[in-house]
Amino acid sequence: MKYIKKFLRIFGKVIGIAFIVLLGFFIYFNIPVSDQNDRAELGVTFSSRYAENIGLDWKEAYLAALDELEIKNVRLPVYWDLVEQSEGKFDFSDVDWQLNEARKRNVNIILTIGQKVPRWPECAIPDWANINDQKRKEALLDFISVVMERYKNNPEIKYWQIENEPFLLFGICPAPDADLLDSEITLVRKIDDSRKIIVSDSGELSLWVRAARRADVFGTTMYRNVYKEGWGYYVYPVGPRFFRFKYGLISLFAEQKNAIVAELQAEPWIQGWTVDATLEEQFKSMNEKKLRENVTYARQVGFPEIYLWGVEWWYWLKVEKNYPVLWNTAQELFKE
Repeated sequence: MKYIKKFLRIFGKVIGIAFIVLLGFFIYFNIPVSDQNDRAELGVTFSSRYAENIGLDWKEAYLAALDELEIKNVRLPVYWDLVEQSEGKFDFSDVDWQLNEARKRNVNIILTIGQKVPRWPECAIPDWANINDQKRKEALLDFISVVMERYKNNPEIKYWQIENEPFLLFGICPAPDADLLDSEITLVRKIDDSRKIIVSDSGELSLWVRAARRADVFGTTMYRNVYKEGWGYYVYPVGPRFFRFKYGLISLFAEQKNAIVAELQAEPWIQGWTVDATLEEQFKSMNEKKLRENVTYARQVGFPEIYLWGVEWWYWLKVEKNYPVLWNTAQELFKE
């Protein structure tokens, strides 16, 4: 009995200390930030797949983003299952077209390649390559080599991004594989050592160190208004200092001084497919006010580049719902 009481006292002290430490971090993360990086460059992620999935003419939407919003920084995914539908037979016509249009307008491109790239289902692995792990891995490296050789001389490409949040198990994907990621990065550096490589990770669900160690530039996601079944809608209870603290971690433990916001929430996070919900439901987690607030939040974090996630949705609201407010708000933000 004596030992049990002693154990309970020690256990209680440990829990108490842990609670105080967590409370201290929570208070620190939410201390208001007065300064912000007003010079941070804004860009977008554009997904031809997602634009088509929500009923848009994706080429029309892409050109509207470049010409009406005058976007100068775009992150483009290369979808393996669309480019190499049959083994060894490649169709780069859609990627070529997007890069050519960007070049005409002096737009900088982050080209994202790998098996896991932006938008659902996250991994874009063709069926023929998914027979077994060995086949998939060998075919993936072959695919990356073909993409790199094709585009390594394209002047509009500013960065290569290798995989998208490769350490986050999300979507219809194989388990995270650090050795495979290292092989991909080694291959990319061998083919083109003139550009920096981005590796990204979850802003809220990771410490960033594993991704940051492998990157020339680390990219974080940044989501503010989210939905979880059983909880409903909520806002992550952390201020910009949370991301500044994690930047300090990668500076210390990964010797990483270069970081960007690779994905800033600028569209709804709801239950189910976004455009199937009513506009009232969509606007609970994203609207013009929240869009401005999220950009301000990201600028307060201080990173030099911020890529917004949701340009296809803004355009869908404009052309399908006759609601151009988000599009116009974004246009103002890109001109600031």
